[in-house]
Amino acid sequence: MIAFDHCVIHVSDWERSNAFYHDVLKAEVVENGAGGFAYRFGPVQLNCHGPGAIGEPRAQAPVMPGGSDLCFEWQGPIATAVSHLASHGIAPELGPVVRFGAKGRGSSVYFRDPDGSLLEFISYR
Repeated sequence: MIAFDHCVIHVSDWERSNAFYHDVLKAEVVENGAGGFAYRFGPVQLNCHGPGAIGEPRAQAPVMPGGSDLCFEWQGPIATAVSHLASHGIAPELGPVVRFGAKGRGSSVYFRDPDGSLLEFISYR
């Protein structure tokens, strides 16, 4: 069996990104031992390239800050995701809208991380 382990994003400011991913996405911020951080969500994580921490080997055309497009499953109704974003001063860019995710059709709301990467919360409720 093959299971998803991690993917890599690029951030421009550790302090700002660590706070955002911890506070808004509830990630566990983990030091990677190489001068950078990763954001852990249960059994999967986002590894980060950032200021002073770009790993090897790299993709042929590495994603730069703001170039990612990631979706996270929201465990409650999508209205609570919208309220959660508002409590952090984040206005949705789009949504709620119906989208197709890993578990089928769900309701999604789109927003941006501090670097401008597109993020999505999807709820299957």
